[in-house]
Amino acid sequence: MKRIPLLAAAGLLTGAVVLPTEKGLAEMNTEQNTTTQRSESHPYAGMWVTADGHIRHNLLPNGRYDEARGKRESAYQGRYEIRGNHIDYWDDTGFTADGTFIDGVLHHAGMILYREK
Repeated sequence: MKRIPLLAAAGLLTGAVVLPTEKGLAEMNTEQNTTTQRSESHPYAGMWVTADGHIRHNLLPNGRYDEARGKRESAYQGRYEIRGNHIDYWDDTGFTADGTFIDGVLHHAGMILYREK
């Protein structure tokens, strides 16, 4: 008979959700059901860049993003969720960040990004 770890057994008894320990944080984040606004017509989907063009966030319509830094394309990739004017990022390594859209400008981690024209 296979033994169930104590934490898993406790979760089963209380009805709690028990996540598999074999998966990393980034992998678990990509499986979550979200209320992300995903649509090609979403007003925030597209390319956002700093004034000097060094940082570039491509917010893809499928809820994924691709960040370039300087000459390094795809420096960071992951998923994002937008609720109102707030954006949350989860990169594929498990790092998290957030930002706010104010008057058509993205304020993120001390940076200001503008929609690429």
